[in-house]
Amino acid sequence: MTGATARAAAPLLIALDIDGTVILEDESPSPDVVAAVGAAHAAGHEVMLATGRSWEGTHSILSMLQILPEYVVCSNGAAIMKRAGDTIDTYERFHTESFDATPVLNLLRTHLPEAHYLVELPDGRRLYTDYLDDWSLERANRVPFEQLGTHPVSRVVVVSPTHTDRDFIELIERIGLNHVSYAVGWTAWLDIAPQGVDKSTALEMVRTWRGVAGARVLVIGDGRNDLGMFAWALAHGGRAVAMAQGPQEVRDAAGEVTTSVVDGGVAAVLRAL
Repeated sequence: MTGATARAAAPLLIALDIDGTVILEDESPSPDVVAAVGAAHAAGHEVMLATGRSWEGTHSILSMLQILPEYVVCSNGAAIMKRAGDTIDTYERFHTESFDATPVLNLLRTHLPEAHYLVELPDGRRLYTDYLDDWSLERANRVPFEQLGTHPVSRVVVVSPTHTDRDFIELIERIGLNHVSYAVGWTAWLDIAPQGVDKSTALEMVRTWRGVAGARVLVIGDGRNDLGMFAWALAHGGRAVAMAQGPQEVRDAAGEVTTSVVDGGVAAVLRAL
């Protein structure tokens, strides 16, 4: 057996983004993705999720995909869930990151006074100032802006319906967000994590805990918050695949590009393993 054949046959740690990767805008699954994930699992690969969503917005996707991985990366790497039993309701918050968000909240409010703000606490509870379209607000309480920074947080989410993603990118460049990590979404939302934390830092912990060689990782995503895990996978000799509908900078950062989420891009990659 050649080295290339041996690598292809070895079980992989496969980390999938959720939105725009395994599900469509209406939260239905990408074509054939459930069956393809099942086939990858049956072949011995470990399929997990690495998402910007909180756990409350993630567990239903595990159920949809019919998987129970050992770990799930949530909140863009600020939270790692671990399965403690054989059912979906046994996942526990295993590792969290946090920071004092008061300075960045006050800075952003100066420039985005009409934006909607949400913070996630290390225990998973969330506080928000105004309703956020397309965001699950399970275990979330509405509070005045001043209460958002009263405790260390794992992440800050900023949604501004009157701005574009390009507006957010230009704002970040102009004001210089220091001591945090950030990602700008397709639409006008900004996700801020502790400095140096993203999907890649959490996945590196998972890879180490699972004893997986770096060359045996495969990551698939479509957004700017996937750039870190793309670089991480490629640096370890693994594979990074971007969805065709992702921004150009995301496609450029990946080692490969598959078809769009509408056309079943994840299923195509998994079927070819």
